[in-house]
Amino acid sequence: MQVLSINTSPGGIPKLPRPSCRVSMRGLEGDAHNHEKHNHPDCAVSLLDLEMIASLREDGFELVPGSVGENLTLSGVNVQDMSIGDRLRFVNPDGSEGPEIELTKVRKPCFVLDAIHPDLQALAPGRIGFLAKVVREGNLVRAARVVAKPGRPLASD
Repeated sequence: MQVLSINTSPGGIPKLPRPSCRVSMRGLEGDAHNHEKHNHPDCAVSLLDLEMIASLREDGFELVPGSVGENLTLSGVNVQDMSIGDRLRFVNPDGSEGPEIELTKVRKPCFVLDAIHPDLQALAPGRIGFLAKVVREGNLVRAARVVAKPGRPLASD
């Protein structure tokens, strides 16, 4: 499981890929949360998997990583099989520790998806990933390995 694409935008969609990024408690550097519903620490990072993008493409939507506004596009994992409270730790290609995030909410489709296709919002529930809070800040590089830690951690963790 790895980071296929790191995506940011000064506001709105699509979010565009970049090779690396600093991830702070507020989210990805250079990424704007352009709506008050998303400007909260529990919604700092959004993630989706390439396999779900492929599924939506099979349904006729012309999508690429970042199209639906996800910050991180992962490959080799089905994000929809994860649960709130799961943590993801990132290890960069050079072996350095990257950030760690904790899944906080299932991402709900909103009107912004209408810019892609008028039917996408109606067909996207349960198919556009998760929102997460940042547990540990760090630099993130494309192709970082993702290590999943299921469930909420113990207090001593």
